Amino acid sequence: MAPTHLLFSFVLSLFFVISPSAFASPSFETLDMKPQIYNPKLPPRTLSSSKKFEGSSDLVNLRYHMGPVLSSPINIYLIWYGKWAPAQQLLIKDFLLSISTNNHRAAPSPSVADWWRTVSLYTDQTGANISRSVLIAGEYADRRYSHGTHLTRLSIQQVIATAVQSKPFPVDHRNGIYLILTSEDVTVQDFCRAVPGALSPPNSDVGVDGMISVIAHELAELSSNPLVNAWYAGEDPTAPTEIGDLCEGLYGTGGGGGYIGQVMKDRSGRTYNLNGRRGRKFLVQWIWSPVLKACAGPNALD
Repeated sequence: MAPTHLLFSFVLSLFFVISPSAFASPSFETLDMKPQIYNPKLPPRTLSSSKKFEGSSDLVNLRYHMGPVLSSPINIYLIWYGKWAPAQQLLIKDFLLSISTNNHRAAPSPSVADWWRTVSLYTDQTGANISRSVLIAGEYADRRYSHGTHLTRLSIQQVIATAVQSKPFPVDHRNGIYLILTSEDVTVQDFCRAVPGALSPPNSDVGVDGMISVIAHELAELSSNPLVNAWYAGEDPTAPTEIGDLCEGLYGTGGGGGYIGQVMKDRSGRTYNLNGRRGRKFLVQWIWSPVLKACAGPNALD
């Protein structure tokens, strides 16, 4: 994701139509309930005895290009653009706050914090790891669509400028990530990303649950390659293949070839692979591990 001149930013747009019934509070389950492990699309006998996780390949040439990573505590500034339901906002904030929730009683394994540990394995040239501290440093709601209902690359920067001037947000060009989240009635130039279909979403909100996996993907890449000169594969820095790109579509052991891999299902039939704070469950894609040299996640079965 390309940075701005002074700060980092990325924008996500909710393209799904969300019905009011999807905003019901999530049910909470006791921690001793053993979830069902399943992969409805996984062909039989495709799991191997290899200890390398799905996505591993000697052909992947992920290299460090000597640039910085986000090694200081990461400050996220949320910009809610358009009309958002409070339940949706809380769900996204619970995911972000789960990244730094290391108490396994608050978020049992496999947890969002366990997933972020793979991201934190990446270092800069001084040996400093990506920070495990991710904070929500501020929020701003632009309910009046101050820059219209179609955002371009230029107007996205103007949305950030409006938030900085109105909140006011600080111009946090060292540790700040400005995350613009647009409501379902807003379109964004050149934005399109697929999320797993045919699955029951973990929090009964197809749109926001899908957005969370995209947030995770982009946040991992932005932390490991903020100036497009740190960790990526390929020779073209204008089109880098980053640590999330290498594992896109993989959510568990046995994934690949169009199969998402082994994930969990709760008693209500909702699909997830990570636990978060306040009993939340999330479906988040795996990330390339610099240690295993393969896609990895804390819900791995091998």
